[in-house]
Amino acid sequence: MTVSRSMINGHGIAHGGYVFLLADTAFACACNSRGVVTVAAGADISFVAPVREGAVLVAEAAERVSFGRSGIYDVTVRSGDRVVAEFRGRSRATGRQQPAG
Repeated sequence: MTVSRSMINGHGIAHGGYVFLLADTAFACACNSRGVVTVAAGADISFVAPVREGAVLVAEAAERVSFGRSGIYDVTVRSGDRVVAEFRGRSRATGRQQPAG
């Protein structure tokens, strides 16, 4: 995700909601990768470094543990080699299969 001018807050850095949005999207992709409809049960984020306009952010998600219908996922958001945020999401599988297509 490239940080645009519309994503900048009054302090001249990316609004945390946009960074959270990117991390949450990576989390959703990871926890829905098995074909079962899975939703967020909760999430939190730690902002590690500020992000300026024009920065390109990349989010990488990893499953840490799956137990029953629940799971825990960690997402790291980077700008180049620099970590800018760490996100932890808790998932809950609904038991329904993803629609085909």
